[in-house]
This record gives sequence, structure tokens and C-alpha cells, in this order.
Amino acid sequence: MKGLHPNTLTDLEFDHVLDQIVMFGHTEDGKKQISALRPIQGQKNIVTELKTVEEYKASFGSDQGIPAHGYDSLSRIHHHLGIENSLLELSDFKKIRHVCITTQSLVLFFKKYQEFYLELSRVSDQVVYRSEVVQSIDQVIDKYGQVKDQASEQLMVLRKSLLKVKGMINQSFVKALRHYAQLDYLDEIRETVVDNKRVLAIKAMHRKKVKGMVLGHSKTGSIVYIEPQQTIEFAQEFSQLVYLEAEEVKRLLKALTNLLRPYSSSLAAYEGYLTQMDVWHAKARYALTINGIRPIITDHRVLDLKQAYHPLLLASHRVDKKFTHPQDIILDAERRIIVISGPNAGGKSITLKTVGLLQLMIQSGLLIPVHPSSELCIFDRILTDIGDHQSIENHLSTYSYRLKQMNYFLKKCQKNTLFLIDEFGTGSDPELGGALAETFLEEFYAREAYGIITTHYTNLKLLADELPYAQNANMQFNPKTLEPLYQLHLGQAGSSYTFEVAQKNGIPFGLINRAKKKIERGKVRFDKTIANLQKERSALRETSEALKGEEAKAQSETKKLEVTQKRVQEKLERYQEVFDANQRLISLGKRIDQLAVSFMNKGTKKNLIEGLYKIVLQENSKRQPKKKIVVVDEHTKKIPKVSSKSQKAAVIIPAKDQELEAEINIIRQKKIAQKQAAKLVPETIVVLKVGDRVRMIDGVAIGTIDTIEKQKAIVNYGTFTTNVQLNTLEKV
Repeated sequence: MKGLHPNTLTDLEFDHVLDQIVMFGHTEDGKKQISALRPIQGQKNIVTELKTVEEYKASFGSDQGIPAHGYDSLSRIHHHLGIENSLLELSDFKKIRHVCITTQSLVLFFKKYQEFYLELSRVSDQVVYRSEVVQSIDQVIDKYGQVKDQASEQLMVLRKSLLKVKGMINQSFVKALRHYAQLDYLDEIRETVVDNKRVLAIKAMHRKKVKGMVLGHSKTGSIVYIEPQQTIEFAQEFSQLVYLEAEEVKRLLKALTNLLRPYSSSLAAYEGYLTQMDVWHAKARYALTINGIRPIITDHRVLDLKQAYHPLLLASHRVDKKFTHPQDIILDAERRIIVISGPNAGGKSITLKTVGLLQLMIQSGLLIPVHPSSELCIFDRILTDIGDHQSIENHLSTYSYRLKQMNYFLKKCQKNTLFLIDEFGTGSDPELGGALAETFLEEFYAREAYGIITTHYTNLKLLADELPYAQNANMQFNPKTLEPLYQLHLGQAGSSYTFEVAQKNGIPFGLINRAKKKIERGKVRFDKTIANLQKERSALRETSEALKGEEAKAQSETKKLEVTQKRVQEKLERYQEVFDANQRLISLGKRIDQLAVSFMNKGTKKNLIEGLYKIVLQENSKRQPKKKIVVVDEHTKKIPKVSSKSQKAAVIIPAKDQELEAEINIIRQKKIAQKQAAKLVPETIVVLKVGDRVRMIDGVAIGTIDTIEKQKAIVNYGTFTTNVQLNTLEKV
């Protein structure tokens, strides 16, 4: 971003955001880079940075988590490596090794999971890893950070000699300890350590009887600490060996330092890579806390924020367990400038800061808390004038500072500029300051800049209505309670509710009326009109919400009625089927009863059998396909000509029953279609067992299976039982 003014960072509280991100840093160099974070040049670079942070954020919930990247700074080591014949300390080599191993693990990880981390892998592929650095260190220094015995033959010999001499020292000291203990020359503590040497605790009265070197005495003087003569000779040899060992270690470390000196640039590259990983990690962690995402970055001049949150306010409210109101705001070719009005403490300044801060964050490679469908373009400059910047030191009043800022705006404001001005025109005479503010706004509009301003000035509200590509907006207020709703409404100016708020705060009504008389009647009417429009909009919104509730309730009741109607229809159909079946059975029973009476009276078996046979034939004929119906003309009493035997055999009915028969046919056709559709559904094999409730496939009576033998079952219907084939039964 070209020439970002320091006041812009202060006005938008960008440094406070960076302070929160710094807390997620693991390295000192990473924290320094985060604190110095500024907007990135070039849209392509911005998009790449956002994708990289997005990948790192996604890794937190993935099974392929990115390895740790922490390290200790190598700045002092780089300084020493730049000095000829310098010598690094043992701890320095440990730091170097850790940086190399950490870099290697990250490079190998991203190479393995390249398909998941495209941008991070691209950066890692640029790192040239030199394995010889770690190999050289491992040949000399062990995992505990000490020089290995095998680092050189000379060192191995010296350390073996040291162990041998140390053993002889211990052996001679134990011998002297036993000797003087038998002579009762020792105090109760027997021995102690002075200057890293084992000494005998000799009673003061026997000090002259013990050969050796006096190294001290107790505070009371009752004990004298003596190194036995037997160990002194070995101790001198031990000291000589320690010196030789230190010299050999020094020689090895110097050689290792000289060996690593050419790799200083590689180490610096590793350190820079790990520092960058730390910055991405901190950005991603911060994005998790604010639900930050990567919006759509467009080439078109549009700023469309949906469900946008102020990140600092969101974090603060989360601690206090308060609800944060999101905002929707759009700037495009048709709405280049938005003038926000409304009462104080309604959220105008927060909305202004939200837009500016989110734009600044996105151009700095930070994910922002908005809806994923939000669109943002990249601005060359962001100009801000927010807050009271009066200065005693520079003898600047609020209005003087505002004029100084406007002069800066006039120099820098161009087509691809975003300007944000809070309380535009305040600090001077309302009429004069308003006129000047109106002129500035016209100038910014002529330059096709994008911007948002907040104001109470009526002339600026009117100007926004007059300009084709400008728009009024207001922060919604509850007209009844005069409480802010913290919701931005585009398309209409807002009332300041000056007199309403004054009345709510206890100002006498008479004083308020006197104040109204002191101002122009037109302004009062204009503000009152705006207030009435807001009240009407609020009432409409409540009515709309109520209607939506009633509509939802009606839809729910309709669904319930449909379900109930369906159930009733199904019951009626079942009752009709039962009724038809019962009627058929009653008719059949009457005919059989007549045959039985006839047989009882006449005793003719032949007539009984013939009657039963007729009944069976009639019942079976009902189960056969229906024959074609021929209509008889009531006037002519003639039958139409037939062309086939099947037609000749058709049933003849009167024409007056045509409509009824047609309805019956429709019902029958529907049932036939249902049966055919049921046949198309793959049948599922149902295994019947004793105790199952069943009925005949063509019947309605329901019974229970008592026994099953082979393919037959005995069905109990309560008053009687019957033996039927299993394939003629269906499970209920």
C-alpha cells in the first residue's frame, strides 16, 4: 500500500490486532515480524499470503498436523561466525542442530503432504537443506550437548586416563579415611568437599598428626579440613589431565566452528524460513479465535461485506459473554459513497472502523470474520479521520486537525482510494463547517473514490440523496425505547433523535419546545419526517415478522389437517371394504340358509348340490375379468351391433345407470392400477410362524396361526378355526 499514514493504523486500532496475534508467536524473530506487519504490495501476493494462512489454519483440525517450528535465535551465532578464528560455545552447536533438524522435518513433511498444503509446499521447496551441517555436529557432539569421547583419539586417551587417575584418587582417599578413623582423629562427619576436593574432617587437636594440605576449618575451629598426602600427588596429575582435555575440546570446537562457517548463509535461510512459519502459525491461530476466513478477492471495484464483525469488539464481547451484532455493507460502482447518520452511541463509528480495519487486515494477509460470500477489492490507499486528535503541544484544535487531514486527503485521494471519516464537518460552526464538508464530499465524489462518512449534518444527508452514486444509511434505533439496535440500514438517512433523547433523559418538555422554536422550522420538519419514516419502517418490520409467524403457523396447521384428512380417508376406505365384504358374506349366508331350509323340508340332495354349485360358480365369476358393458338406448330399446363373440356376451345395462357405472369403473380402474403398481415392486419373502396375525390375501378377517404343518396352517378366528394354504395368507 502506497504511503500508509501512521494515523490510519492508530485510528483503525491495527496495532491492537497485532498485539493479539503476537501472543500466538513462538519465536522472538517471529514476534518482531508480526509487530512490524503492514499491508502487502500487489493483489497476487495478498491472495497467496491469504491462501497460505488458510492452509495453516486448516491443519489444526487435520490428522496431518504441521510439525513444531520453534527455535532459539541464532543472531549471536551469526555474528561470531562472521569473525575469523572465533569459537562457538557448546550450547551454540546445540541451537544450530535444532534449527537444522526442525527445518528438515518441515521440508520432508510438506513434501509428503504436498497435495494438502500447496502454498506451504511451494515455499518449502525453495529451501535447500544441507545435511552435512548436522552430520558434522553429530560427529563431535552427543545428544546431551557434550563433546564425544570418540571425537578424537587424543581425547579418548585423555578421558580414559582421567577415569583411571580419578579412581586412584578415590582409592587413596578411602585408605587414608580408614586409617585415621581407626586412630579416632576424625570428627563425626568424617569427610566433606572443599573446592571440589574430598577432604578429611580432622579434629583440631590432631591436626599436626595428619599429613596433608589444610584447605579450611569449621566456623567454631573445632574441625580442620585436610586433603590427605596420599591423594595430593594423584590430584596434581588429575589437574594436568583436565587441562589437556579442555585444550583438546577447544581444538575440536574450533575446528567444528571453522567447518560450519561457510554454512552461515544456509543457517540464516533456515532461520528465516522458521520465522515465516511462526508468522503464519500466529496468523492462523488468531484466525481461529475470531472465526476468520478468506473472502473473495475480486478485480472489480467492490467492497461487499456480509455478516462482518469487528475483531477487537468480537474478542471483547466473547470475554464478557455479550452478543456482537454483525454488519452488512456494500460499496460498488453504483454506491461509491455512503453517508451514515443517526443518534450517538448507535454504532456509526464502530461500523466505520469495522470496514476500515477488515480492509487493512485483508491487505496485510490476515483472515477476517465475515461470511465466505463477501467480496473485497484491493485499494491503493486507505485514508482515515476518526476520533478527536486535538493537540496541546502543536496548538491544534479538533477542527484545525480536521482541516489538516482534509488537506492531506485532497492531495492523496484518487480513484482507487478508500476514505473513512467520522463525524464529518464537526468542530466548527455547523453552517460554515457543514458547507465546507459538503464541498469536500463533492470533491471526493468527483474523483470517484470509495468512502464512508458519519455525520449529523442535514445538508450532507440531502447531498447523498442528490448524487447518483452516493447513498444514505442509518443505524437503526428503537423509536419506542430509544435504544440502539446496532444494525445498519442502507437507503435512508437517520434521525438524530436529539429532542427525543433529551426528553428521555429528563429534560423538561417546556425547555425542549423552546429549543425547537430557536431553530429553523424546516430542519425540525425534516428531522421529524426522518424520525417518522424510521418509526413506520420499524412498525412495518414488526408487522412483517408477525405475518411471517402467522404464515408459518398456518402452514403448520395445514400440514396437520392434511395428515388428519389422509388418516380419515384411509379409515373410511378400510370401513368401506369391511362393509362390502360383510354384505357379500351376509348375502351368501342367506342363499345358503335358503338351500339348507329347502333341503330340510324336501330332503333332496341333488337340489342342494346344484344350488351350492351355482353359488360357487357365481362367486368365481366375480373373480374373473369384467366383461364389456353395452349401453341400451331407452327410447329405441335396441342393442348396438356387435362384431365378436366377446361383445355378444357383454352385460347389458340401461343408459340411465351409465353415470353411476362410469364412476364405479373409475374406482375399479384406480384399484387395478394400484395392484399393478404393487406387482412392480420387488416382493419380499415373509416367513410366517406360529402366533403371527394373518388374513387371506383376498379377505378381510384377521386371525392367528395356531399350528403349521408342511405348507398348511390352522388359523384361529376366535369363534372358529380353518385349515388353509400358507401361500394364500399374508401377515398383518
